[in-house]
Amino acid sequence: MGQSLLAILVISTMTFILYAYDKRCAQLDLWRIPESILLFMAAAGGAMGALAAMYICHHKTKKSCFVNGIPFMIVCHTLLLIVLANMFLYE
Repeated sequence: MGQSLLAILVISTMTFILYAYDKRCAQLDLWRIPESILLFMAAAGGAMGALAAMYICHHKTKKSCFVNGIPFMIVCHTLLLIVLANMFLYE
């Protein structure tokens, strides 16, 4: 279970950095990270980092697929962690 939380922390940190980098690129009119990559990183376990970056960096806060999708992913990840925790506790 500890490894799962560590993995989520690492992926969330990477996701936060990607969102912040994409925001900076948007400000400087540079090449951007595709939205599909940003959403994939959130779905892969980085939803907490994505949500933090959305509100700290004010990035992707008007796109409905991010505003609705990221909290949904957090709920799904939380439920998955609860299921995994219960599986390991009752083995």
